[in-house]
Amino acid sequence: MAENTGPATMTKQDKARIFALFGRHINRNQIKYLSAGHLDVFETRREGVGFTDPLTGRRMYDCFTAAGCFNVSRRNPEVLAALEAAADEVDMGSRLLPSPHKEALARRLSALAPGDLDRVLFAAGGGEAVECALKLARGATGRPKIVSTVKAYHGHTGFALSANGKEHYRHCFEPLMPGFVFVPFNDLDAAAKVIDGDTAAVILEPVQGEAGIFPGTPEYLRGLRDLCDRHGALLIFDEIQTGFGRTGRMFASEHSGVVPDIMTVAKSLGGGLCANAAVIHRDTPLLRGFREAHPDFHETHAGGGDLACRVSLKVLDYLEQNRLWENAERQGARLKAALNDLMRANPRIIREVRGVGMMVGVEYIHEFMGPMMSDALARHGVFAAYSGNAPQVMRFMAPITVSDAELDGIIAAIRAAVRDMKTLLPLALLAARVPGVLKLLNNEKMQTALFSWVRKAEDLFSRGGGN
Repeated sequence: MAENTGPATMTKQDKARIFALFGRHINRNQIKYLSAGHLDVFETRREGVGFTDPLTGRRMYDCFTAAGCFNVSRRNPEVLAALEAAADEVDMGSRLLPSPHKEALARRLSALAPGDLDRVLFAAGGGEAVECALKLARGATGRPKIVSTVKAYHGHTGFALSANGKEHYRHCFEPLMPGFVFVPFNDLDAAAKVIDGDTAAVILEPVQGEAGIFPGTPEYLRGLRDLCDRHGALLIFDEIQTGFGRTGRMFASEHSGVVPDIMTVAKSLGGGLCANAAVIHRDTPLLRGFREAHPDFHETHAGGGDLACRVSLKVLDYLEQNRLWENAERQGARLKAALNDLMRANPRIIREVRGVGMMVGVEYIHEFMGPMMSDALARHGVFAAYSGNAPQVMRFMAPITVSDAELDGIIAAIRAAVRDMKTLLPLALLAARVPGVLKLLNNEKMQTALFSWVRKAEDLFSRGGGN
């Protein structure tokens, strides 16, 4: 990271004005939600493993990375140069026409993908990639059932939304696509009870992200592979967050040795500069036959554009040349060791540390501790968000380019944030003993209201001391 602080380039009045306009034209509640966790910052000087808060001039370590979009760092100079060079020569191109850029990226993805995955379909983003994969599975098998997992997160479009394993995301839009069944993650017996001759596919994340960083065990993933083979169902791995080095391997499936029939990738494929996504699948007679009979079964207007493909090729170059998955494995082990030390020293705050590579989750004792920790971390220069499907879990997913010194800074900030939590915890835990209070504290709307009030009080007391 660069120096910790620099001159502020935004006043409080500037920030208030922009937030007011954002609230009026986009989403007022989003501002309240972000403010509650001290995440209401603007990103300037986006580079390396973080960015600068223009209001304070403070450098922030980015441990959220837009859920894994910035594996190769913020505004990676080599990837940025590739984007600039591509923009001098091409645009996104026509989705109907072949191009050397599409061909080169498809060939490269096929070479990197595990096992015999070597056919590619492009998509604009992760949700669309999942949608494409599920349509491919249903179309090729002619079967109706899709098996997903409880608390899974696969996106917000059509088929992808139907595969989300939390009612919070689905209930406003039901009825959704029929035929989706949900079973607990890492529970092979539960999966065996529902996978049958009507099952088109089983879809899951090898490491559940939004659910709170839960790695699938090798035995579980191998068991699913066996069940799918036994019943003629397709196995789909959603590697949108886990792919491209994040877990200490190029793809998370390599930890178990299980090769899916279909794999979705996105996020970091675009280098955080140009969105791109893909579906990579086996060239089996079943899948090949369906695609040849229905070449237009899925169309994308933005995925696989020539500009995006040029950027993605440079991202893959950078990953391979620097063997970033090895850095992710090493730094992830260091981070987990430090967090486990913190857990042992603070059993009233931290329940569990889990994850693989630089995809690490810290589970706190109570849900309300998630927003509290976001706030404490932000004060010490770490931008981190708690999980959407598990507010008690904080995700730490820094760019996998992170250096020893940068990770030392992140660990020091986490330790300082835990010390801050200790000063507030006795009061919070005392209140939580009152019947009904803990339920209120764990309620997302109540958390937002409470922490927003705390932020307003802080701003009131700090007036006159800043811009």
